[in-house]
Parts: sequence; structure tokens; C-alpha cells
Amino acid sequence: MPLALLALAIGAFGIGTTEFVVVGLLPQIAGDYGVSVPTAGLLVTGYALGVVAGAPLMTVLGTKIPRKRMLLLLMGLFVVGNLISAVAPVLAVMLIGRVVASLAHGAFFGIGSVVASELVAPHKRAGAIAMMFTGLTVANVVGVPLGTFVGQSAGWRVTFLLVAGLGVLGLLGVAKLVPDLPRPEGVRLLHEVAVLRKPQVLLAMAMTVLGFGGVFAAVTYLAPMMTHVTGYADGSVTWLLVLFGLGMVAGNLVGGRFADRHLMPMLLTALGSLAVVLAAFTVTAHGKVAAAVTVFLIGALGFATVPPLQKRVLDQASGAPTLASALNIGAFNLGNAIAAWLGGLVISAGHSYTAANWVGAALTAAALVLALVSAALDRGTRRGRTAGPSRTVAGSATALPVAGQERVRPETFRDSAVEWAANPNSR
Repeated sequence: MPLALLALAIGAFGIGTTEFVVVGLLPQIAGDYGVSVPTAGLLVTGYALGVVAGAPLMTVLGTKIPRKRMLLLLMGLFVVGNLISAVAPVLAVMLIGRVVASLAHGAFFGIGSVVASELVAPHKRAGAIAMMFTGLTVANVVGVPLGTFVGQSAGWRVTFLLVAGLGVLGLLGVAKLVPDLPRPEGVRLLHEVAVLRKPQVLLAMAMTVLGFGGVFAAVTYLAPMMTHVTGYADGSVTWLLVLFGLGMVAGNLVGGRFADRHLMPMLLTALGSLAVVLAAFTVTAHGKVAAAVTVFLIGALGFATVPPLQKRVLDQASGAPTLASALNIGAFNLGNAIAAWLGGLVISAGHSYTAANWVGAALTAAALVLALVSAALDRGTRRGRTAGPSRTVAGSATALPVAGQERVRPETFRDSAVEWAANPNSR
């Protein structure tokens, strides 16, 4: 494994911690600011929307900058945003800090995915992307539970100070281990934008929005769901987040392994299973053991979709992958924002916290439908290429050969004519 992948994973660890740790701290943050939990949930939505906007913005700004330098600038922005969140006197200021930190998120993972894929052989690209995203998943096993514990014990502001420190560590890792990779020559912004017209690229991004959004419809309100519905104590939320993180690690590695060989079957299986599990969570949330198992499965199935979706975009945007890759990271977070908002709507309307699980199941089922459409388009394209020209044009030297015959090429006639003209004895 190239050490540069480790550096990218370190940066991803810090980003993953700040993205998800707020989920376990929503009740404490809401209490300190004197707002409702759904209102505090805007910190999740705001961060996600910041990623959506920041992914293309920061990527466009970075088109003239070598990739390593851009990664360093992004990690610096991440540190500043978390420091603002740590000292915010009111919720609005904290939301600004979250948005500042989120601007680095999409471009870091988007550019990082391209860098990771270029460090290995083509048949190992999904595995390399998964290795970088392992930092994000491990954050949910170590960073998020630890940050939740610290936030519940010493105050959530301390958590965000520690997250800023993780950002500094990620910055140093990129500076030390990532090689200097120049900006590819001949790739222009208009060329990058042009690939967004490809139907398969747009379908992959839509699958990302809906599929991963389904995960966040449930997970955003996991803490109040587990304490008010399932009956867990506040301190148990930390361990449930560990389970969720372990599922993410397992799903990410499995998704990366199989996406290199069987991308669409892997994606279809993960999305279909995730929709079923999210629907079942409305029932299993009422039992402690069943709820814990379901939380693990949501993490595993949700992140099993990440490597295949990211590789799908890179494959379909071949030749101009950087902007498309960053936009797909934004698509993950657009799904998070939509799902968190929709989940908050149904809860604010007076429904139970488990109602958000139905929202997640519906979103993921819609993603499965799009995946089936995308797979059907693939099959149609392959059939078209296999069929090729079906008829021979009379008198054409470029016609397809009949079985048992060699193809007659134009250069054959040309060479014969030259020989005939040069050698009278051959006439």
C-alpha cells in the first residue's frame, strides 16, 4: 500500500470525525443553545449543504493548483472551521463554522479519490479509493465515539477543539507523505464540465444522493431514537455509534473489494438490502438487541455503496474525473442534507423518531430503481457494440469478413497496384 494512501486516510479520519460527531452531541448542543433537537439538526443539514456547494467551488478554484498543494489548503480551511465551531457563542455562529469546515470536505475527498486511483494499477482503483475512505469509516469507530464521550463528559466545545487538532495532524500527513502530483496537462475546466452531460454520470450521482441519503434519515436522529424509543441510557449512544462505525468499516472494505470485479451487482445488492433494513428499523428500534444489530447493518450496507458509486463516477467521467469526483462527494452530502431535513419534518409533525426510518427506506428504494435503470442502459450499450454493422455494403473493401474469409483491406489493393505498375512481368 502506498504511504500516500495512509496520509489521505488520516485527513479523511479528521473530516469523518467532524461530520458525524455532531450526531451524538445534538441533545447537548440543543440544550446549551436553548433550541429543539430538530433545530440543532440544522448543523447536520448546513454542513451537508456546505459540502454540496464547496465541492465544485473549491475544485474549480483548484484547477490551476497542483493537487498536493490544494489538499494542504483544504485541510487548513477545515481546521479554521472547527475552531470557529468550538468557540461559537450562538447557534448561528456555530453553523457558520460548520459550513466553513464543510467547504473542504467535498474537494478533499474528490481530489483525494483521483490521487488514490492514480497511485495504483487500474484494476485496484476501487480498493485504493476504499482505503482512503477507511479513514472516514474508522473515524466512526474511534473518533466519533471518543468525541461523543468527551462532549458528554467535558463539553461539546472540547470535542471540536480536538477535531481541529485532528485536522492539523491530517495536514502534516499530507505534507509529508503525498507525492507532488502536477495538475494534468490538457485538461480544461470546460472539458471537466462537459462530462456532466453524460447520462450515466448523472444517474450515478442521483443514486448517491438517494442511496446514502437514506442512511442519514435514520442516523441523524439516532441518539434521541435510541434513548426515547429503545430505552438506552445516554452513555450507551457512544457504543451504538461504535457499532455503526464498525459496520461502516466492514461495508467499505467489502464494497471496495467487490466493486473492482462486480461493480453493478455489488451496488444493486447493497441498495436493495439497505432499503429493507431501514424499513425494518421502525420495528427493531423497539428492542435493544435488535436495534443494535440494525445499527451495525445500516453502517455496513450504507458504506458498501460508497466505493462502487465513487468508482462508477470515475469510470463514466474518464478523461476528466476531478470535478465529477468532487461533485459526487457533494452528492453524498446533498443526500445527507435532504434526508436530515425530511426526517426532521416528519418528527416535527408529531411522529415518532422511528418515522425517519421510513423516509430513509423510501429514498434508498428510489436509488435502487435508478441503479436498475443504469444497469439496463449498460446492457443496451453492450448489445449495440456487440451487434455492430450487420450488413455488408456491396463493393466495399471495408466490409466485415464472412466466416472463414480474411478481411480485405484498402491497403491490399493499393500495394497490388503499385507492384503491377513497377513490374511489367507481373502484368
